[in-house]
Amino acid sequence: MADRVTVIGWDGSPLTDAARSALGAATLVAGAAHHLALPEVPPRAERIRLGSVALAARRIAQHRGTAVVLADGDPGFFGVVRTLRAPEYGLEVEVVPAVSSVAAAFARAGMPWDDARIVVAHSRDLRRAVNVCRAHTKVAVLTSPGAGPAELALLLDGVHRTFVICEELGTDREQVTVLTSDKAADHVWRDPNVVIVVGGSPGGAAAQGTGWLAGHEVGHPTGPRGWGLPARAYGGVLGEGESVQLRTAQLARLGPQVGDLVWDIGTGAGAAAVEAARFGAAVIAVDAAPESCERTAALARRHGVQLQVVHGRAPQILEDLPEPDVVRVGGGGAEVVTACAARRPERIVTHAATRDEAEALGRALADGGYDVECALLQSVDLDTSAWVERERSVVFLLSGYRVPHP
Repeated sequence: MADRVTVIGWDGSPLTDAARSALGAATLVAGAAHHLALPEVPPRAERIRLGSVALAARRIAQHRGTAVVLADGDPGFFGVVRTLRAPEYGLEVEVVPAVSSVAAAFARAGMPWDDARIVVAHSRDLRRAVNVCRAHTKVAVLTSPGAGPAELALLLDGVHRTFVICEELGTDREQVTVLTSDKAADHVWRDPNVVIVVGGSPGGAAAQGTGWLAGHEVGHPTGPRGWGLPARAYGGVLGEGESVQLRTAQLARLGPQVGDLVWDIGTGAGAAAVEAARFGAAVIAVDAAPESCERTAALARRHGVQLQVVHGRAPQILEDLPEPDVVRVGGGGAEVVTACAARRPERIVTHAATRDEAEALGRALADGGYDVECALLQSVDLDTSAWVERERSVVFLLSGYRVPHP
């Protein structure tokens, strides 16, 4: 095992005395090509071109001597330190940090970033990074080849954002470009780059001072306490399929979370869409009624959440929507459930007023490759001043869970 492993962050500025000392004593140096070309790298040291950090870690673990790993920015922030400290390598790591590329990008833009979400984008799961950009007003995206500004912009189609694109920070070729997301796909961008994605409706009350929790929008970090909020939180008038009890059960089965895209088909007054967005998920609310779309957009602004409202009739309107992770079908029947199942979301929830309708919806889910659960929910609203029944509701709740491929 290496006698000592020092990880040095490099942000383009001159190396510190501690970094120079560690590098001067190194018998093995790992890093990218531009790191290995630094004049401070000892000429007799073994050099490893850093591609796979896991492969480099195994080689360092076998090395007898002093090893240094060079990395851009802060190596402890979405960097190599996590891999090097994995138990299977048995390495003792010292870190000489530098300014992270995210901090540098926000500094170049002259923006605070304690209220920003930070995501790493890879080509294999770029859509999750895009969903965070849909759901939040300020996001820093650490890009990678095949998952850069152009690809982000293409997947954000229909959602207006402003991109601050910071290319090759800390080098002589550093460049900062500000443009709207619809223009980003028309350019070729140099790696490495960081994209700051900003925009959306602020909603909520104006912020006073600063926040207290990093990564949450200042001024409305949590909104009303709890979820499954009563009708009065949404203006007092909700549709038949939007009762507190049904909506709470649907959301519990969907489990929307940061990085997800939720389809809310037949959104009605928008209560379920707004609550899914409050969990941090990206939401597309669809309804054929213009007044429902308008009310949903107004509710989103009132509650300070981001969601996309699409006016149109399902299932036809669903064809051009991006792939969902979970779907709530508030209306449209078995035809809409079948169309949603064809897109293979992880979960689908819907409801029915009669047993015949529930059976039809259950068949549509099962035929689409989903395990089906059905529960009969009965709720009684009581007037607590006299403890008498005010309203009774009975509904079938259907949940579909995608069957994994063998």
